[in-house]
Amino acid sequence: MHQEKFSLGLTGGIGSGKTTIANAFQAQGASLIDTDLIAHALTQKDGLAIPQIRAEFGDQAISIDGSMDRARMRALVFNDSAAKLRLEAILHPLIRSQTEQAAASATGDYLIFVVPLLFESGNWRQRVDRILVIDCAEEIQIARVMQRNQLSREQVLAVMRNQASRQERLAGADDIILNEEALHLLQPQILTLHHNYLRLAAKKTVNG
Repeated sequence: MHQEKFSLGLTGGIGSGKTTIANAFQAQGASLIDTDLIAHALTQKDGLAIPQIRAEFGDQAISIDGSMDRARMRALVFNDSAAKLRLEAILHPLIRSQTEQAAASATGDYLIFVVPLLFESGNWRQRVDRILVIDCAEEIQIARVMQRNQLSREQVLAVMRNQASRQERLAGADDIILNEEALHLLQPQILTLHHNYLRLAAKKTVNG
């Protein structure tokens, strides 16, 4: 990805509050590009990935409404690493091209790529200027996701085991927001980081 704009990769474990924090930066003037939303659009009815998914996994991979049967595919890839790789081989190139198109047309002061599996999915470190990790204690993650998604503790832990550990994310971060308080209490930190990103964006534009 060769966009001239300053770009940030925003990530965090499930239940860390990535969307809430990303939206706070968007309110300050950043452009958000959410890879999860892109992936969702690709697998909706008439999505770009649907013909390939049908060809690779058969009609049973597609719901009656024409979208990918997420529950079925989630169960399949969770238990079959080869199937996971086959699905990723379809989705990842499409997500990348859509992400680059979105970046090229973005008009914000700088770009924020919201990537839940940033550390797990390859070369994002090379594709962005900085990485912002949204962090919180694992017990807070578990409680939030159990409440939000109506999942059991065991189900949440299973998801977390498939993600980078808290320590791995923190080790790879350039910036960290500890999201364990109400948003208004985090606003000063968000504004400080935002002004730093504006300064880095201006510097990149001058040097670019």
